Amino acid sequence: MSVHSRGIKPTLSPDDDALSKAPPVPSWLSVQAKAEWKRIMPQLIARQIITRADLAGVENYVTCIGIIRQIETDRQTAGGIIDAKLFGVLNRAAQTARQLAAEYGLTPTSRARIGNNVADDDDADNPLAV
Repeated sequence: MSVHSRGIKPTLSPDDDALSKAPPVPSWLSVQAKAEWKRIMPQLIARQIITRADLAGVENYVTCIGIIRQIETDRQTAGGIIDAKLFGVLNRAAQTARQLAAEYGLTPTSRARIGNNVADDDDADNPLAV
C-alpha cells in the first residue's frame, strides 16, 4: 500500500527569518487593500510566520480583498444590481483570497494547524522531564 500526502498540508510553524515588525503598507494598494493589510499584518507578525519573501503573496491577498470590497461597494451604489461580468471577477478574487488566506494562517482551519507556538516552559513541574 502506498503512502501519499496529497491534500495534507504541513503544519505552520514560526520561521527563523520571520519579520519582527510590520513593513509599511505599500502605497500602490487601494484604500480597501490597505485596510486589510493593517488588519492582518499584526497577526502575521505575532505568529512569526511571515518573512520578506512572503510579502508579495500578502500583497496579492490584500489586493484580492480590495477588489472584492470595491465590487461590493459599487454594487450597493448601483442599487444592488448584479453585473454578471463583475460577479465573475469577484468570484475569482474571492477564491484566490481564500487560498492565500489559508497559506498564511488567516482561516480557522489554517490557524488550527499552527497550534500553540509558545514554548511549554513547565519542565520544572514535570517529574518525568529529563
